[in-house]
Amino acid sequence: MKTELSGHYSARRLALTSIPMIGMMIITSIYSIVDGFFVSNFAGSTEFAAMNLIWPAIGLVSALGLMIGSGGSALVSKTLGEGDRETANSIFSQLIKICIELGTVAGVLLFVFMKPLVIALGAEGEMVHFAVTYGRTVAIAMPFFILQMAFQSFYMTAERPELGTRMSIICGLLNISLDALFIIGFGWGLTGAALATAISLAAGGIYPLLRFSSSRNNSHLKLVRVNGWGWKSIGRSCANGLSEYVGNVALNVVSIGYNLQLMRYIGEDGVSAYGIIMYVGFIFGAVFIGYNLCVSQVIAYNYGAGNRAELRSLLRNSIGLIGAAGIILTGIAELSAPWLSSAFVGYDAELCALTTRALRIYMLSFLLCGLNMFCSAWFTAFGNGIVSAVAAFARTMVFEMATVFILPSFLGIDGIWSAVCVAEFLAFIMTVTLILAYRGRYLL
Repeated sequence: MKTELSGHYSARRLALTSIPMIGMMIITSIYSIVDGFFVSNFAGSTEFAAMNLIWPAIGLVSALGLMIGSGGSALVSKTLGEGDRETANSIFSQLIKICIELGTVAGVLLFVFMKPLVIALGAEGEMVHFAVTYGRTVAIAMPFFILQMAFQSFYMTAERPELGTRMSIICGLLNISLDALFIIGFGWGLTGAALATAISLAAGGIYPLLRFSSSRNNSHLKLVRVNGWGWKSIGRSCANGLSEYVGNVALNVVSIGYNLQLMRYIGEDGVSAYGIIMYVGFIFGAVFIGYNLCVSQVIAYNYGAGNRAELRSLLRNSIGLIGAAGIILTGIAELSAPWLSSAFVGYDAELCALTTRALRIYMLSFLLCGLNMFCSAWFTAFGNGIVSAVAAFARTMVFEMATVFILPSFLGIDGIWSAVCVAEFLAFIMTVTLILAYRGRYLL
């Protein structure tokens, strides 16, 4: 099926069109998961815990790319919907330029301040050395990581989502191959895992940069020479994508909160169990993120074209598709929890049992998680970054952060695992309220 932003999108067309974007996000999420599998099974549990401890901090920085990409792609799609292709390409090029600059600065800062950061996150003893080694190696590839995150949204804007999927598959296979070579073959342990990830990230950032600047690029989205900085467009894009950034920042900050609570209640085993939960969550969440990256471009295009009837159809179909996906994913998680736990920590029966129970409690949140994530994407597509950011911030930084520190006082360890379920329920009430409150502005 040829991908176009225009035309009517039935539920079937939405599902088929979103598959490449979903596949791209799932494969991208495999980077840390593959590292975790090899490190846990072939390097050691302390190295595994160290990697899980530092990854949220890396995610905080890489989220800058998602913010610029999601907010900027909505602006570019709206501009294309208005028929101004030249301006759209200029905005696109300015945004990619700022990504390179931000990535370079962020990578240098992370490298220099990695040790105090790791200590502040609660690392002790050997964990400090391992976390610093992993973090500094990945920090070198930060410009490419931010580029890769930004381009994920623009593949759909260019009506070429299959390119993103193809490149994600190549990078994923490269990461797996290098992990096996560096960790098992060369015996480099955690350092090998970090190098494998850094090289894969570099490939994922360089390819689209070359592709969209090539004279053989036949899409309507092209990298062009721009003079100076288009601060107005950059500012609008960042403001519009603020919810995606806030959501990712909040997610990673909340992850740090989880780790602090788990170190307090359980220790390293708790951090390891939570790391596995996050791996599963990355893959399942990638389904919703990929769908939102796809549908938000269509929403923005139709908003620019003034097609309110299509916007109402997109809302109805999206709710149905996301709701069904949530039920399916939750069922898969509940049934596969023992196997997933065994794949990572099968060498430790007690840790495996802990992880299985934690997975089964935590993954119930995916019944509502997708609908809440769609709320932020919905308002981002309309250029309403403030409402989108408020929804994303409240969902994680307010509801989940509060519950992860309050519930353990009453429920013990299970309170940590169930915090996200309570948070998603509260966020769902907020989601319904916001969409109904703004229906007059966008749907009627």
